[in-house]
Amino acid sequence: RKSGDVCVVDVEGQLIVGNRQELKQKVLDELERGERRFLVDFSQTGYIDSSGLGALVSISKKVREQGGELRLSGLNEDLRSLFELTKLDTLFAIADSSAQALAGF
Repeated sequence: RKSGDVCVVDVEGQLIVGNRQELKQKVLDELERGERRFLVDFSQTGYIDSSGLGALVSISKKVREQGGELRLSGLNEDLRSLFELTKLDTLFAIADSSAQALAGF
């Protein structure tokens, strides 16, 4: 979905081996269409496995190579801890809510 000039991708349920490619493809397709600002909203996500984290890192790298920006929002307490433990909170701009993330673009 679009919010102004930001492409918002909602992740529902879990980000795991089985669906990580879908997220990756969605962002890459939008990148090819000229989108440069992305917000991945995890407010409806309960779990991300290591392959999901890997996909996010890969997506982030591709977006940055194209001069774009990727932000994350809506991480629950467990997911936020996961990002802190893996030091990925230093790689991603993470906002509490999608509204907060959108305001920061």
